[in-house]
Amino acid sequence: MQNSLNQKLYASSLAAMLLASPTYAAEADKNAADKDVEVIEVKGIRGSLASALNEKRESNNLIEVIESEDIGKLPDQNLAEVLENLTGVQITRTAGVGTGVQIRGSNSNIVQINGMQTVGTGSGRTGMKFEDLSASIIAGVEVIKSPQAKHTEGSVGGTVNLKTIRPLALGETLATIRVQGEDSSLTEDGVMPRLSGAWGDNWETSSGRFGVVASGSYSLQEATSFRPRVDRDALVENKNANVIRYNSDGVASTEDQATKRPAAQDFDYLGIQFLNQELENFEYETTNFAGTLEFAPNADMKFFIDTVLTKQEVRQESTRVQISGVSDLLNTSVPDEFETVDYGSLGGQDLGQIQAAVKGSLGINGEDPNLRFNSDNAARKTDTTLIRLGGEWQVTNDLFVSAEFSSATSKTKTPKLDSQLNFINPNANTPVTSLDADGNYTSSSKNDNAVPTLYDLTGGALTFGIDFDSMYAPTIADLQNGDNVVLDQVDYSLGNVDNSDTAFRVDANYFLDSVITSVDVGFRYNKASHESVSTSDRIGGFSSMKDSPGGDLFSELLVAGPSNFGDADGRELAIRNFVIINPDLAYNNPQAVIDTLHGAMDAHRADMEALGITFDSPVDYLQTEPSQSDAFKVEETTTALYAQANFEWEMIRGNAGVRYITSEVTSEGATELNGEFTTVKYEGDYNYVLPRVNIVADVLDDVVVRFGWGQDIKRPSFSNLNTNAKFSPTENASVTIGNPGLEPEEVTSLDLSAEWYFAEAAVVSLGYFSKDITNLHVAGLNSAAQLANNGRETDPNCPGGGVFNPIAEPNIFNAGGSVGMCVDAETSVNDTATITQSGFELAFQYDLSAFESDLGWASGFGIQANYTVQDYEGGSVENESATRGTDIFNAINGIYDSAEFVKVTAVQGLLDFSENAYNLTAYYDKHGFSARLRYTWREAFRTDDTAAGASRNSTLGFPVYTHDRGQLNASVSYDVNEKLNLGIEAINLTESEITQSCVSEGAQFCFQGLADRRITFGARYKF
Repeated sequence: MQNSLNQKLYASSLAAMLLASPTYAAEADKNAADKDVEVIEVKGIRGSLASALNEKRESNNLIEVIESEDIGKLPDQNLAEVLENLTGVQITRTAGVGTGVQIRGSNSNIVQINGMQTVGTGSGRTGMKFEDLSASIIAGVEVIKSPQAKHTEGSVGGTVNLKTIRPLALGETLATIRVQGEDSSLTEDGVMPRLSGAWGDNWETSSGRFGVVASGSYSLQEATSFRPRVDRDALVENKNANVIRYNSDGVASTEDQATKRPAAQDFDYLGIQFLNQELENFEYETTNFAGTLEFAPNADMKFFIDTVLTKQEVRQESTRVQISGVSDLLNTSVPDEFETVDYGSLGGQDLGQIQAAVKGSLGINGEDPNLRFNSDNAARKTDTTLIRLGGEWQVTNDLFVSAEFSSATSKTKTPKLDSQLNFINPNANTPVTSLDADGNYTSSSKNDNAVPTLYDLTGGALTFGIDFDSMYAPTIADLQNGDNVVLDQVDYSLGNVDNSDTAFRVDANYFLDSVITSVDVGFRYNKASHESVSTSDRIGGFSSMKDSPGGDLFSELLVAGPSNFGDADGRELAIRNFVIINPDLAYNNPQAVIDTLHGAMDAHRADMEALGITFDSPVDYLQTEPSQSDAFKVEETTTALYAQANFEWEMIRGNAGVRYITSEVTSEGATELNGEFTTVKYEGDYNYVLPRVNIVADVLDDVVVRFGWGQDIKRPSFSNLNTNAKFSPTENASVTIGNPGLEPEEVTSLDLSAEWYFAEAAVVSLGYFSKDITNLHVAGLNSAAQLANNGRETDPNCPGGGVFNPIAEPNIFNAGGSVGMCVDAETSVNDTATITQSGFELAFQYDLSAFESDLGWASGFGIQANYTVQDYEGGSVENESATRGTDIFNAINGIYDSAEFVKVTAVQGLLDFSENAYNLTAYYDKHGFSARLRYTWREAFRTDDTAAGASRNSTLGFPVYTHDRGQLNASVSYDVNEKLNLGIEAINLTESEITQSCVSEGAQFCFQGLADRRITFGARYKF
């Protein structure tokens, strides 16, 4: 009975997977030819898990599989969150939405659709973004962890292959529609719609079998998170410290702490440096279409055309409320409460402990602290087209041939218009500084003035807001009055990226009646292209009122900012009343906003000049047109050949083969010399031989042991190949330039696993993996050769290193010589160091279906769980403490003389890498009722993804630690009848938050992320 059921489920999974990859279909057909199988339709949670499990069991290499529970119904709405169900897969989120996927700790993974390579939206090489493709048009997902020789190269962690519906596999007419709504707990725009549907059928005609299927989806989604940030890196040395600093001439001076800082205590402590309240909001509008035509003129031949079209518009509409200039209050503002911050160990060094402010008030000191309102408006608009056409032919009983042409293109536009307003407190007790006798601005008047602030960092929350009880506080009406703000800064950028990948492949499979059951050979040619044009500019960063137009000059642009900060955790201390530049107008008509601001700047300049204020330069306008040096193009052509032997002997089966690739890279950019541009074209090439072996042993009827070993490559990003460069006449100035000769990273992988299928649709498995990665891509300095007598090479080829600067003027080097010499080049280089990623994967799956006669309705329960523990060794990227971090770490050790300071250094390691992670899913599936409860947990990891634009300077020089986090998702659905299904799903049911510490885990609490809960409800109908 077990074998019969397994064969049926195996056949059904083959219909979904192998017809989506016709190149490999014949081998499976041959292997299954002697089996008495029946193709059945797999439905529901239990059926989809059983189908996926059998597909994995029968595979000749290590894969992970997810099959849809029904047409258009994968376990989750988001493809990244779908993949999170798999062993060894972790994801990262943006405002709570899954956007990034790490397979075995690596972000470097390929995304394919029906075996066809996709293209990304930027300079990366992994493929399309998961948020651009709705899960509703995907029939199944396959993750290849141990590739065969016939699989396309280019991944480190694994290859994700998304499978669409195949029309000739349909047993009946397909017609379904799904209508849903999604509600987010933190957004203010209400329920967002989701629509999807599919239709397909096949017919037997006099010319052969013809099939067609089309599926589509449209969705709106809004995701919001609140991300408060507190920088506590302002060191206040104890009042007895002998603090010694040096001026630019190296002359020492000893600071008198008691005089300079009356707030100094008997101990060193960290005061507040910066406060930032960020509301992160993203709106997604996603349109997808997938269509397939298949035609089989006879049993030995089939032709197909696949088309996938996606249109994605991701809009960011975020706000930040900043309280800056706080460090000026360190001398006078004593915290009410302190806490002990233990930085733990980093890079083998015990960093020690220090006291830090945790609660108190920030009064005023002249014009500080400053209150600023930021509106961040950015977008990504991507149109993607994927076309795949080909055919397959069973030439003879033993020879199978297939051919395929594919084209993937994406066009992406990324506009951005961010603005920053300074609040000018109208409280009579906080006048603008340096006014003249008549109360008018002077050239010395600052564009900020004091707003008193409270902060409370206790109870695991970063809270702060305006101290309305202070005599210096503004009123709520003051905060909402646009006349009380001035323009401080505007940032503009616009990027255009065109990516394409065109490929042609031919594959052949020859069957043999021996231990070698068949031989696969193939050829693939592809051309990848990347074209990028971008421009960016900034006006402002003003510090004086003479440069800052008032809000009354652009009042038509001002609107109230969001007032719901704090809805996630009910905090009372927050800033809820302020004005910003209209984000809708900045997004829909940015030029109108720019023109209005330019007009306000002109009017303000005229007003200031009427007061007798003079200026050294004209008004600085935003430059929105790109220059020639802002564009570059990269083309890469690759030819690949492979040969692979497939074998089976007694309990042993598998494959062994080799893949050979040769690539040529051409990079074209522009060099700027004294305002003149010259087209520069560089070429590079590389080739690799990639052996791959997979061995599977069916040691018992229910035990499978696997071994996989192989080599792969990770190609450099297109931006690393950019040859644009700007030269300076200064001989010591290095030149930043891409490296078109940068070679791929080299990956050697090992997999060992054992799987015990102890019952039907049940398994316990344990696996070990190891990946050695060398030829690493690192930022490096390609130094110019130093010759005798302070000489530098003048050969334009720079044989000794560096890059030729034709306008470098001799001074110390080549003194008295002619203009032009080799100078240092900052570029990406290959590092021969090796890093190793290794780990264990444990999985368990079981349900109670075998006990139906004993348990009745309770036999519908089941469980699925997996656990991954992994390690990372090696790497040469080293971080060092930033200036403030160096001050702090030395003060902890009693060193206050900056001449004796020692920087803290540590190897960075792999970012976004959790050593431990697990998924636990409990489900029920019976009598048309299905329910699923999934808890996902990942251990702390280091990352550069921080709140409110924090840089390494703000995190003391090191990546931050995102603490352990778990998330609970749930879904329930009910089949009202054979046609109608009702369902509801919840993401982040318990509104789990994100907390981040600076330097080390559990050290200084720096950032907090309060994500929303998303509820999706709706109905699916089959016609």
